[in-house]
Amino acid sequence: MHKQTTDHVLMVRPRDFAIGSPTHIDNHFQSIAAPEDQRAISAAAVEEFDNYVAALRSAGIRVTVMEDQEGVPTPDSVFPNNWFSTHEDGLYVTYPMFWPQRRIERREDVLEVLDRDHSVLRTLALEHWENDGRFLEGTGSLVLDRQNRIAYACFSERATQGAIEDWCMAMDYAPITFNAHDKRGGVVYHTNVMLAVGNEVALVCLDAVRNPAEKSKLTESLAITGKRIVGISLDQMDQFAGNALELVGAAGPVWVMSSTAFHALDPAQRAALGAPIVHVPLPNIEKYGGGSARCMISEIFLPKK
Repeated sequence: MHKQTTDHVLMVRPRDFAIGSPTHIDNHFQSIAAPEDQRAISAAAVEEFDNYVAALRSAGIRVTVMEDQEGVPTPDSVFPNNWFSTHEDGLYVTYPMFWPQRRIERREDVLEVLDRDHSVLRTLALEHWENDGRFLEGTGSLVLDRQNRIAYACFSERATQGAIEDWCMAMDYAPITFNAHDKRGGVVYHTNVMLAVGNEVALVCLDAVRNPAEKSKLTESLAITGKRIVGISLDQMDQFAGNALELVGAAGPVWVMSSTAFHALDPAQRAALGAPIVHVPLPNIEKYGGGSARCMISEIFLPKK
């Protein structure tokens, strides 16, 4: 049986968070920071990041922290899950990014750090798809049911149909694809803001999927694979309630999310997750980065040496 969750994650401490990022154009969760406020916002984001790392480590989760690259402007680098993923067969995958400014986030030293005590047996570099206008932003675009080899993905500029299909063929996953929209009618830019799949639970905003056939396909796939569905509303999705991740802590499974997401859920929804919840405030990262707790985590599934 393939593992769905891990006790090891990699995160990137931001240096120039939100300074000059153009990604708000297609990310309706993201606000533009006024130029005079950007340095203060960046400093606040570092503090939020460090508090998040401390909370994860307190829960018994191993966190590898990479410092941001010096002299390279990467305002969205706090979201590394978009450009690489790892897999328990020793595979390391790099992804084609829609925004050119985000492509410089890909860095060789991450692979070098992971290779020190993990077995990276092969790599799959997909960034050349950018030349053909095919994009797929890692586990932002793809929400993986690793146990059942299913890749859930909503279409957007950052997740094009051909890229999803080709990835699934190369990785031996079955695609479950759909269109998703927020309450304003905007396209959901990344699947992981409206869907999280754990060992036994799927946290999902079904209201974001307007097409009845697509909604049925998504619901049936989750049900057939034994996932207990915890539904969230469009308003809760707006508060990043879908941007959660199940990990393995010292005492067993835990869900991680922001405090905004935690307080958006009602007590019954929290209880339905079936595991303790680790949450931290991430207001600046959420407002000016347009992503939340799950987006900040790259899961490490590589086998240890």
